[in-house]
Amino acid sequence: MLAFLDRWFKFTERKTNLHTEIIAGVTTFLAMAYIIFVNPNILSATGMDKTALITVTCLVTALTTLMTGLFANAPIAMAPGMGLNAFFAYSLVLTDKISWQTALGIVFISGFCFFILTLAGMRRKLVQAIPRSLISAMSVGIGLFITFIGLVNLGIIQRSEATLISAAPVTSTALIGLAGFLVMITLEMKKVKGAMILGILTSTLIALLMGKIAWPEAWLSFEMSFSPIAFKLDILGALKWSFMGSIFALMFMDLFDSIGSLVACCHQAKFTDEKGNIRGLDRLLSLDAIATMIGAIFGTSTTTTYVESATGIGEGGRTGLTSIVTATLFLLGMLFIPVIAIVPAYATAPALILVGFFMMKEVKEINFSNMEEGFPAFVIVVMIALSYSIAAGLAFGFLSFVVFKVVRLKLREIQPAMWVIAGLSLLHFLL
Repeated sequence: MLAFLDRWFKFTERKTNLHTEIIAGVTTFLAMAYIIFVNPNILSATGMDKTALITVTCLVTALTTLMTGLFANAPIAMAPGMGLNAFFAYSLVLTDKISWQTALGIVFISGFCFFILTLAGMRRKLVQAIPRSLISAMSVGIGLFITFIGLVNLGIIQRSEATLISAAPVTSTALIGLAGFLVMITLEMKKVKGAMILGILTSTLIALLMGKIAWPEAWLSFEMSFSPIAFKLDILGALKWSFMGSIFALMFMDLFDSIGSLVACCHQAKFTDEKGNIRGLDRLLSLDAIATMIGAIFGTSTTTTYVESATGIGEGGRTGLTSIVTATLFLLGMLFIPVIAIVPAYATAPALILVGFFMMKEVKEINFSNMEEGFPAFVIVVMIALSYSIAAGLAFGFLSFVVFKVVRLKLREIQPAMWVIAGLSLLHFLL
């Protein structure tokens, strides 16, 4: 058996072994298991069934992570993306008043377009057309957006007629959430694996002991239903010109999120050739696009590569067996749906804030000393956070970049793909 695994996963070639791969897979699971709690809480705001969302989150994460393990032999995990799920729920459905079925159709189409772009070799041209500062600004803006949602769910921020938003009175549930946040921060500083999920569980346990939520009727359940949301996507309803901006925004968010995560993880795992290029990058990006389509079919927002995979790689994971172990643990998570379903929004809110903090680290890559790049990046960050729309923030930023270059008569610095991006951004506002 060991000899077969060695040949299949190339243990010897990649200087790893069965024990190391199992430990790495468990580590990756602990680092990203918070998505089981957070994703359903975000998407259920659209009216989607929360219990079904828990099942689908576990199932889609397991299936897509298994794909990278079997077809790419890579220690890379995939799951519904943070920021992308917020865009789905708060921008598409709640702000733009699109039904969640049609929104799933938009997700599917964006994944299909991403797949075609990868096959056609257009991915590199699109990436090269957008300056690094603007790419980093996307991460920072989405980080602020997610943090804001976390603060609202925690009960720290509230609506105000006078000032639009204001600090809210500190309630008992907010204190419970902050207790979990303190646990997360403390464990994260000590580099303890699974810090976020332990913080969520701490808040949930306190809420149970204080009688804020009811104890689960059962600890395990073998009744796993995803029928309320699976196969309900409306692709035909999403095929409208007015949705082109949203499809474009989702595709690009996923594109840059995936590339950033894959570059970080693959370099750490030494999946590079002598020129520093990532081996099998196109295959991994194709799997990422297929994962998005699978997720939409089953009923969740855009599925993408998780940078938390780096934790397992840091433990020595070098092959697809790491991903297979992670996928297996997510499948087992489906047995605990009754427990996961009682977790309140104020318990998962601190995880959103912490993820927002991690995404803010990209601000150091923005060149604010160059007005032509720094100001459009600033526009993206501010407009994503204040317009409550990731798509609008990106459109404003891309358009301002092109306008600045035109005003400065630097037309040669605008690559052809950037003109296309600017045109789609303008189309977003017109339609």
